[in-house]
Amino acid sequence: MKELFRTNDAVLLSFVDAILSDAGISHVIMDGNMSIMEGSIGVLPRRMMVAEDEFTQACRILKDADLEHVVTQD
Repeated sequence: MKELFRTNDAVLLSFVDAILSDAGISHVIMDGNMSIMEGSIGVLPRRMMVAEDEFTQACRILKDADLEHVVTQD
C-alpha cells in the first residue's frame, strides 16, 4: 500500500473514498480509529492508502476531480 494523502478533513476522506470505490481502486483509510486516542478532536490526520499498482490511476482520478493538490508528494 502507498499513501495517497493524509488529512483531518472527514468530508474529503469520505468523498475520495466514494470516488475511488466507484472506480474500483483498492484503498483503505488508516488511523481512522485514532480519534478514540485523541478524544475525537480531529488532531491526528487519517491516511488514504491505495494499492501500489493503482497509485497512478488513483492520482489521475483525483486530478480529474480537481483534487491533485491533496496528493502526498514523495
